[in-house]
Amino acid sequence: MEKETIPTCVDCGTQNCKYKDRTYPDFCPTDNLKEEDRQWALERYDEGRNREIMIASAEVEYEGYCQWTRVQEIMEFARKIGAHRIGIANCIGLIREARIFARILRANGFEAYSVICKVAGQPKTSMGISAQCESIGAAMCNPILQARLLNEAHTDLNVVIGLCVGHDSLFYKYSDAYVTTLVTKDRVTGNNPTAALYTADSYYRKKFFGGK
Repeated sequence: MEKETIPTCVDCGTQNCKYKDRTYPDFCPTDNLKEEDRQWALERYDEGRNREIMIASAEVEYEGYCQWTRVQEIMEFARKIGAHRIGIANCIGLIREARIFARILRANGFEAYSVICKVAGQPKTSMGISAQCESIGAAMCNPILQARLLNEAHTDLNVVIGLCVGHDSLFYKYSDAYVTTLVTKDRVTGNNPTAALYTADSYYRKKFFGGK
């Protein structure tokens, strides 16, 4: 028996939380929101620089809407929050892209400080990773050390370029500075992971949904 699916935001067809002139579905978290949860979230925007970050983000979205590339958005966001030293946590497989980004940052008055994923050259097996995983490279990715070194460099904002799934999770967890992502790695689609979503009902249908 298939487990009953609990409907959530992806199952909503009205998006009334944005439009305000439609009807909320019965399961809508906005319509069923506990006031204590709403207040808890609002209070968090008064912690640290959260409100400043939120305002800067909204301004960048508005000012560059359908005009600025993500590279441009990151630079404008950095300017708004006074970030000068930009940390780059990049995959070794995207070193070319990281170099181009660093060059762009420097040409626009920023300081770029990069730490590559293979920093320290730690063998995978030393971490308990299976030896067979070394067939695609002996050195483990080290996102926690990437974060520590960027923390020690006192970066104002960190940018992820192509860290592996899971490695990026660890980097986000240990970074002291706020983090945004420029590139999400997907070796199969040329670093365009949404391509798999756009073709989920055609080319990738059998791979994702089996015989359905």
